[in-house]
Amino acid sequence: MTDADHHNDKQRSSKRDSFVSAKADVTNRESIVCGGISGLTSRFFVAPLDVVKIRQQLQTNPFKHRESTVRTPPDYRGMISSMAKIYKNEGVTGLWRGNLPAELLYLLYGSIQFTTFHETNLLINTYASENMFPGLQQFITGAASGAVATTVTYPLDLLRTRFAAQGNNSQRVYRSLRHSILQIYTDEGVAGFFRGLRPTVSQIVPYMGFFFGSYAPLKTLVSGISEDFNLNTFGSDEAIAGMIAGTISKTGVFPLDVIRKRLQVQGPTLNRYVLQDIPTYPNNIFGCAKMIFVTEGYRGLYRGLWVSLVKTAPTSAITMWTFEHSVTVLRWYDRKMEAFQAS
Repeated sequence: MTDADHHNDKQRSSKRDSFVSAKADVTNRESIVCGGISGLTSRFFVAPLDVVKIRQQLQTNPFKHRESTVRTPPDYRGMISSMAKIYKNEGVTGLWRGNLPAELLYLLYGSIQFTTFHETNLLINTYASENMFPGLQQFITGAASGAVATTVTYPLDLLRTRFAAQGNNSQRVYRSLRHSILQIYTDEGVAGFFRGLRPTVSQIVPYMGFFFGSYAPLKTLVSGISEDFNLNTFGSDEAIAGMIAGTISKTGVFPLDVIRKRLQVQGPTLNRYVLQDIPTYPNNIFGCAKMIFVTEGYRGLYRGLWVSLVKTAPTSAITMWTFEHSVTVLRWYDRKMEAFQAS
């Protein structure tokens, strides 16, 4: 091995160690502040894709799998054409429909997620890190942070879905965030805010576990490739690794995401959304999955996958890039304030 090889290995090891150290040393304050910033930032940029994804996931027209099958054209077909249709029928605000509960969701979700990740990481480092297989610690902390953040913020996720599913003023089910909360509580009780929670948690545990479990090694791999081939990633190793990890993770658990959306719009307002032919599904994962499979085929469980991947890749990239760089900026600000107070 040449001196250059030793130097490159040392650089890669240093980057890997600095990443692990930075994650381990993130404080609760940094987790809350930077997690919230990363959530708000990513949500703002991908909101139109989220609305399109939800509309496509709620479509129930059967895919044509036999010549004798009568196929009804979907209302929302293709990402660009769906966005154009929403814009034409509902205006530009239709592409950000449900954005208020979604922004609150992403703000709280990001803060809770990274805080739980940090605390779980500390517990494992204290009691069990020496017995962990490589990557298992990140999987456990990612799964735990996803489960906790999802459960706590789930009512906002449900509200986001219902707002995205309703149309313009003449088709609105809920007039405002306050009206939606009162209406759901009156018609469905507290349980109405948690429709579809079980498939959501079942989806998020493997998704976030694999996402965080694969993010660190992917970031190391991307850094190593960029160094070996003298590629300039413009400091975006975090974004590239987050994009790859998010894409792979989302594809694996996507059917549960479709089931979640179908269950979230169940209830007394089911037939008042833009898509008025949404069936009534059994209130459980397997019953809902079976009904979708029987009526729409296996492809019905992957409705909106392409839009979801287009959305997931930049969301994951923006989230991780913003979080890590927000930590850097916050620490720079703290050092400046300490120096100013000491002077």
